[in-house]
Parts: sequence; structure tokens; C-alpha cells
Amino acid sequence: MRSLSLVSLLVTLVVVAFLWTRSAQETGLAPSDAPSDAAKVAAAFSLQQAAPALVAWRSTSGTFAGASLPASSGVTVVRADAASYCLQAGAGPNVQHLTGPEGNAPVDGPC
Repeated sequence: MRSLSLVSLLVTLVVVAFLWTRSAQETGLAPSDAPSDAAKVAAAFSLQQAAPALVAWRSTSGTFAGASLPASSGVTVVRADAASYCLQAGAGPNVQHLTGPEGNAPVDGPC
């Protein structure tokens, strides 16, 4: 009798694990997506934090040309001229860019 209840418990755990995994994959909550999503969120956050620094640069110099950001920001100034700029952050499939000064939200892909 005791071995039957252990087998029942084991079968129940296997079924629950299978159903949870299947549900997570169907709803887009699979653990394999989490690192990629986190990297995109981090890149977007970095871009939005860096944009005001370029606006401040322009207010003192009259142009975006020559603007730079510290390497620790994780954001690269790919292009900056008199009237606009393009910032890029992330790596590989998680690269995002932000064009300005009118760009309000980061966009997937490089500049």
C-alpha cells in the first residue's frame, strides 16, 4: 500500500511539471525567454537615461556633434550631427537604438 501511494505521488508530480511547462511555453512565460527580455529592458532603460545627457550637451554647445557618453553607461553615440543623434545599446539580438531629439522610445535593431 505504501509503495502505491509513492508511485501515485510521483506520477502526480510528473503530470503537474508537464502541465506547468506546457502552459509556460504557450503563454510566453518560458524561462528561456527571460534573459533576452531582461537584456532588452536594460538596453531600453540605458538609452532613455542617456538621451537627456545629449540634450544637455546641445544646450551648452548648440549641436549634438562631438557629444559622447561614458563607457560605463553601456550606450554608444553612433551618430551625432548639428540637429540629430542616434544612440545604440545592447548586443546581438538585443540591440536597440534611439534617435533624437524627437525619438521617445527605443526601437529594436542598430542605428
